Amino acid sequence: MTGSSLADIYADEERRVILLIDSKSFYASVECVERNLNPLKALLVVMSHQENDTGGLVLASSPMAKKTLGISNVTRQRDVPDLPGLIKAQPRMNLYIQENLKINNIYRQYVDDDHLLPYSIDESILDITDFWHLFGKSPVEVARKIQHQVRKETGIYLSVGIGDSPVLAKMALDLDAKSRPDLLAVWHYEDVPEKLWPIDNFRKVWGIGSQTAAKLERWGIHSMGDLAQSDPYIIRDRLGLVGEQLYAQAWGIDRSQLDEIVKPKNKSYSNSQVLPRNYQSADEIRVVVKEMADQVASRIRAHHQTTSLVSLYLGYANRGTNFGNRHRGGRGLHQQVRIEPTNQSAELIKIMSAIFDRYWTGEAVRHVGVSYDDLHLEAAQQLDFFSKNEVREHQIQIDQTMDQIRQRFGTASLVRAMSLERGATAISRANLVGGHNGGNAYG
Repeated sequence: MTGSSLADIYADEERRVILLIDSKSFYASVECVERNLNPLKALLVVMSHQENDTGGLVLASSPMAKKTLGISNVTRQRDVPDLPGLIKAQPRMNLYIQENLKINNIYRQYVDDDHLLPYSIDESILDITDFWHLFGKSPVEVARKIQHQVRKETGIYLSVGIGDSPVLAKMALDLDAKSRPDLLAVWHYEDVPEKLWPIDNFRKVWGIGSQTAAKLERWGIHSMGDLAQSDPYIIRDRLGLVGEQLYAQAWGIDRSQLDEIVKPKNKSYSNSQVLPRNYQSADEIRVVVKEMADQVASRIRAHHQTTSLVSLYLGYANRGTNFGNRHRGGRGLHQQVRIEPTNQSAELIKIMSAIFDRYWTGEAVRHVGVSYDDLHLEAAQQLDFFSKNEVREHQIQIDQTMDQIRQRFGTASLVRAMSLERGATAISRANLVGGHNGGNAYG
């Protein structure tokens, strides 16, 4: 494709200066810094559930650990060798959150809040289109300043992808910057044919999962260039909106704006957990379901909401760990039930327990999830004239009192008797953050 034809294609596309910044091996790097070690040279892994010899997973590993041990972030604890000098650190999620906030506050010295999007615990997107000239002679110089400042103030190395659009910056980061000595790469629209289209391993490309990659291969699409030259209408027909997005991605086009306010159609509240072992007893599974029903009920009360649509998810053991596919191919159970709007713990515990008793068919369970959807303001809650109002008022007072105590003293300060039963996890999970040990933020 000639330069003139490329120019025509991108003539109407807005060119922005987007930085997609990744804190390299973030959890492991933070642990290295806490030990006065170089994050790029130390041999360290962050390991979940070290007390479990078979179930622990590597959450993060330093670049040297990945290179030396040949491990990934899905390696089991039992498969990690005990080498001299290898540090196995327990996760400290509160510390990682604290460091993430510190790094994003550094970013705020270069952009305003409307042009900063913390994308995940270790990635942020900055639109510096209107700001970069205030801090340097070029966007690259500004990116290097940010790298150096974060390294100086936190000890963390940053990888930076710079692009004319958010998706182009993301691919510059993932496919180029992370492997460069200076951890920085710049991709413009004109670079797409040379840098993006030769990519023939779809699994390396953000947004393309293994199933989509397999479909593209079956259709004779073997590279990003093939995808870019495909008929977009056929791709849309086969993959829906995702197909349209992937076609645009193959051209590096992304018209989303960081300062655009997106209002969710229907908010929901949920909680899920991986059990410490396979649960086969109905009593053990049920008590976890009831605990989670209570936990999520407390959350919706805190936001003055009631729910009229509840969901129970059970991921069966030894059927894969893709929680997103829990309701397909025998991987697990996904059951939704419409109810009268409520946020009372006693009612929701009873409802979720009944769903479990009705639909569970005896399989061993390793994942449990509870979700409350179709939310309404508490003032809109309907009265049930067939129940005793005194009982209802008493239950509301109990919920409010428990919520106040937990908010002040922590979720484990007051637990229901069921949390003392065999299989219960609420007490052990009270200090977890994101499903992992919260730890002490100050070491």
